[in-house]
Amino acid sequence: MEEIVRVLLCEDDPNLGPLLSEFLTSKGYQTDHYVDGQEGWDAFEQQPDRWDICVLDVMMPRMDGFELAKRIKEKNEAVPIIFLTAKTLSEDVEHGFNLGADDYLKKPFNTVELTMRIDAVLRRVQGKKPEPVAFYSIGDYTFDTQRQLLMYKDGEPKKLTTKETDLLTLLCMHANELMERNYALKTIWGEDSYFNARSMDVYITKLRKHLSEDTRVEIQNKHGKGYKLITPNANSQQSDNNTEII
Repeated sequence: MEEIVRVLLCEDDPNLGPLLSEFLTSKGYQTDHYVDGQEGWDAFEQQPDRWDICVLDVMMPRMDGFELAKRIKEKNEAVPIIFLTAKTLSEDVEHGFNLGADDYLKKPFNTVELTMRIDAVLRRVQGKKPEPVAFYSIGDYTFDTQRQLLMYKDGEPKKLTTKETDLLTLLCMHANELMERNYALKTIWGEDSYFNARSMDVYITKLRKHLSEDTRVEIQNKHGKGYKLITPNANSQQSDNNTEII
């Protein structure tokens, strides 16, 4: 591992927590283990830029993983989160992704799988592919892919998350054409899995809300196939990096 990856681990299980911490440390990760959500939050609140990734158990005393993730994202939206959970209900999964989770790992799991998930998430977050163009026009919206900004006419720019930016960019690249579900999952999430598919559904819902002011713009769901971004100006793209959105 060329660079030290700093992991905030919150796991209250007295057997699993130390085991994961010791294993991650042995694999070269700088791991800080906290035994409940409140302890993890106290540490993160003091140093919100210390960690590269957070690995959070969902069921913890004093503060559960969902509440901890919410607070972490409010403090530092960019830090990725992986949930460790025995909870498999679809509403729990959706709730986690709505809070900004990047991945779920269902218990019991192999420790090697955890390192693979950590590396995959960090590759997606830190190793983004080059954007094909700097700006897209989406109806009355202007989308700045490099600064992750979406602006409606002369309104205030809205800052998008990394996942929202990646997904909207892919939709723009295939505007008024079918963007296949499997292709999007493998391109952005790295794997076509149930949890990643639920995550993409959540982000599609968020993008629809962001684009709702222009009734000509629509993200259609093609059941079992993928999504289609409907926009009146699909060919209106700008590669001028000097264009500014104030």
